[in-house]
Amino acid sequence: MRAIDVHTHPILRQDGRGQEGARQLIARARARGIEHVVALGDVLAYGRSPTEAQVRRTNDETAWLTREYPDYVTGFCYLNPTLGGRAVQREVERCVERGFRGIKLEIANNARDACMRPVMEAAERNGLVVLQHAWSMTKIRERSFHTDPEDVATLALNFPSVKIIMAHLTGCGVRGVLAVKDCANVVIDTSGAAPEAGIIEYAVEQLGAERVLYGSDVPIRDFAVALARITGSRLDAVTQRKILYENARRLLRLP
Repeated sequence: MRAIDVHTHPILRQDGRGQEGARQLIARARARGIEHVVALGDVLAYGRSPTEAQVRRTNDETAWLTREYPDYVTGFCYLNPTLGGRAVQREVERCVERGFRGIKLEIANNARDACMRPVMEAAERNGLVVLQHAWSMTKIRERSFHTDPEDVATLALNFPSVKIIMAHLTGCGVRGVLAVKDCANVVIDTSGAAPEAGIIEYAVEQLGAERVLYGSDVPIRDFAVALARITGSRLDAVTQRKILYENARRLLRLP
């Protein structure tokens, strides 16, 4: 079955393989039948709040991937919203010129913070999708910079015209599905922690198949396991095809 992976990090400094590691990852993706990947950058290479220069360096690596694999890799522009509106705008313009189709946000701040406004306005102005890291983190008291599902819902309600991918279905769980259920501009990717029986089916039941996208989070996770979350579920073939391929193709406006 065809697949588009909306959540990958092909270059990670910690593994020391750089561009060669990215080539190996792309080869593994193709071997698994994945027809396209979204590259999000090495978003924690410089800690949770990188400088403007470090953000540029991360996006330059993604740009190399999109040049190396122009028909296979879509780039998302990694941003640190706490750097301010001017820095955000400069980097978004730079990434849009390179053909990036989305914005990637990690843990520099919480998605409900005021510094998100320039990011979301830039996304709206340029027609970009926003992929927001999210996880059920309240219990460990890191919500000042970690985004919980309810924070994604707040962001979505404040900017209803921007399409948002809430990352990590199995990190957000049932709580996450319910938090964004009434936010029509939010979809969820299937990446996250260890597979959990029934969570994919529950997300489809509550949100509809059109609001669930396949994502792996490789190389932190594994392609085979990530794909099996969907192919090993009780969902019918038509629904699986939507999650694995059709929803992402439509969202990213791919041929």
